Amino acid sequence: MSRREQGAALEAIAARHLLDRGLALIAQNVAYRIGEIDLVMREGDTTVFVEVRYRNDARFGGALASVDGRKQRRIIAAARAWLAQHPDAARRPCRFDVVGIAGGSPYAIEHLSNAFNAEE
Repeated sequence: MSRREQGAALEAIAARHLLDRGLALIAQNVAYRIGEIDLVMREGDTTVFVEVRYRNDARFGGALASVDGRKQRRIIAAARAWLAQHPDAARRPCRFDVVGIAGGSPYAIEHLSNAFNAEE
C-alpha cells in the first residue's frame, strides 16, 4: 500500500470513528497552498476541523503530540480559507480536533477534542 493509500485508509478509520460518535462529515482532504485539512465535520452547530495523525508507537509523544505549532498554523490558515468559501459556517462556532491512530489492526484511536485554537 502506498503512503497516499495508507493515509486515505487511516482518514477513513478516523472519519468512521467520529461518525459513530455523532459527528457529520462535510468534506475531506481540503487542500490549499497554505495548508490542508484532513476532515471537516460538524457536531451540532460547531464546524470541526480534524487533523488525523498516525504513529506506529508512542515514542516521542505519539500521534497527538506530533501536531506541533507549525502544523497548527498551517491547519488554521487552511481553515480560514475554507471558512472564507463557506460563509454560513463562518458564522458558527468552530474548533480544531486531532485524531491520533497508533499501532496496527486493531488500531488504537484517540480523539482530542478542541486540541488547539486559532487564538494561540
